[in-house]
Amino acid sequence: MADLPAATLLRHPAAAPLAVLAAGAAAALHLYRTDPHQPGGLLPPCPFHLLTGLLCPACGGTRMVYDLMHGHFGQAWLDNRLLLLAAPFALALAGRWAVEGLRGRRWRPALGRRAQAAILLTAVAWTVTRNLVG
Repeated sequence: MADLPAATLLRHPAAAPLAVLAAGAAAALHLYRTDPHQPGGLLPPCPFHLLTGLLCPACGGTRMVYDLMHGHFGQAWLDNRLLLLAAPFALALAGRWAVEGLRGRRWRPALGRRAQAAILLTAVAWTVTRNLVG
């Protein structure tokens, strides 16, 4: 495999999931050492919140991951309940993508219209609820 040109290696089905894993590991290392609960860090603010003053469906996700990595499970729940519940499914999809890539197969999950609508409606309902309840 070392004899293959770089362009060929980059087209391998495992290249993208491994790149995402590496980027995620680097981001997690940075996040582990940077408390998003403290202002003035090098973490970007949510653009939706910055423009509207409202919480988006993912607002609190960075704090949630930080709290999970530090064993603060109750605080992670308070940061973003929906994202915390959805995270295992997202990790399972990412894991499947990586496994299929390492097996030399391309894999893309197919979501039907009903699943897409359910995800969109859940995100909208979560956004409205968390902004009304505060």
